[in-house]
Amino acid sequence: MDQFVTLNNSVQMPIFGLGVWQSKSGDETENAVRWAIETGYRHIDTAAFYQNETSVGKAIRDSGVSRDDLFVTTKLWNADQGYKTAHQAFERSLSKLGTGYIDLYLIHWPKGELSNQTWKAFEEIYATGKVKAIGVSNFMVSQLTDFLPSCDVTPAVNQVEFHPHLQQPELQEYCKKNKIQLEAWSPIMQGQVTDVEELKQIGNSHNKSPAQIALKWEIQKGIVTIPKSVKQHRIQENADIFDFELSDEEMTAIDNLDQNRRIGPDPLNFNF
Repeated sequence: MDQFVTLNNSVQMPIFGLGVWQSKSGDETENAVRWAIETGYRHIDTAAFYQNETSVGKAIRDSGVSRDDLFVTTKLWNADQGYKTAHQAFERSLSKLGTGYIDLYLIHWPKGELSNQTWKAFEEIYATGKVKAIGVSNFMVSQLTDFLPSCDVTPAVNQVEFHPHLQQPELQEYCKKNKIQLEAWSPIMQGQVTDVEELKQIGNSHNKSPAQIALKWEIQKGIVTIPKSVKQHRIQENADIFDFELSDEEMTAIDNLDQNRRIGPDPLNFNF
């Protein structure tokens, strides 16, 4: 649980964390974050759009774990993109979290030229030290190619849908070349990995579940991963992946499962 990646600005980011997408504000989110921290998670990923930042912050403050030992990500929603509105939205998120600072702040979805204006605000926020790293989410290669020339600070992270059926090798290579850390959302395909026969077979040889195999595969590829759950036993099970290694042959077998199949929205064709 203490494995880190080093971002392009030297910030250390835990390679494994808890996502709270679709976790209801209040007890559901607070319990999930509390259980995760008790299990050893030190990385929590939320977003303004999830409407649970306040609950995440409360659970963090109540955890008894030092703030500096935790890594907190949140994201700017589409409606708040733009220079002035991004500044305002960041302050709202920081206030709701109550964590003093944010470790990673992401543009949630690409919005063309508007994202360029947003990024100027992000760079200014970053310069204040209120956020330790800034990045993007759901940016594809063509969007990054348009976006990066306008950046004075290169995004530290690109969080995208990534799992055995959607591996995006071109995006992996592009991010690696440009020193942008790839991070996986929906890493276990919203539970659908359970039905992947190859993952079952590999899991049987390690006495692990298909979900645990998928998460281990992502981490061995150096991809930050943030599985979501609100069930205590699942939060614990997802984290029980640091006592074994996948062989080169097993890694290749999972690499070969790529279908370019999305579960979530297409970043090149969405309307929200």
